[in-house]
Amino acid sequence: MATQNIPVIETQRLILRGPEPEDYPNFKATFASYRSRFMGGPLNAYETWMLYAAEIGHWNIRGYGMWMIHDKVTDETYGMAGGWMPAQWPEKEIAWIIWPDKAGHGYALEAAHAARKYFYSQLGWEGAVSYLDPKNLDSIRLAERLGAKHDKSAGSVDGNDVVYRHPSAAQLADSQINHGIEMEISHYADPMFKPKGWALD
Repeated sequence: MATQNIPVIETQRLILRGPEPEDYPNFKATFASYRSRFMGGPLNAYETWMLYAAEIGHWNIRGYGMWMIHDKVTDETYGMAGGWMPAQWPEKEIAWIIWPDKAGHGYALEAAHAARKYFYSQLGWEGAVSYLDPKNLDSIRLAERLGAKHDKSAGSVDGNDVVYRHPSAAQLADSQINHGIEMEISHYADPMFKPKGWALD
């Protein structure tokens, strides 16, 4: 299996593993839904298949890519998070998507935080960006919670996105940003924690 050499990451609640064929139905349902409107969707069956094949192939071409987010206890999938840099992309991206019925539990925050730590510590990335649709307020809020800031001078993918630049490894080390992220993740992991207001990934 082509994904067998993809590293596995464990967090407080999650396991990040490479995408497998059995994960495809949830991916297909999400990218065929309205939730994918900020990522080029909704897509038809052929387009979702080609994109999923690209998710797996990206690992072989780049040596990094998007992990499937699994629940540590049940093994249920919640979405994807990781690195992304197709041809013509200006910079390496940290990206995420959560299945429509799994949003609001901090899974994207926890997974993206773990993925970024891996890229910085294991692959030596000096930084990364996230390319976001300006109308995708949930992802913009999440990028800001990860410490990323709107970089108006950064190169765009297609001229229709906004670019959020993540803090570097040095900026994150023992920082208030890093401590705040980990505190928020621990709150979501607490079964007594009931967040109020707008649902955030």
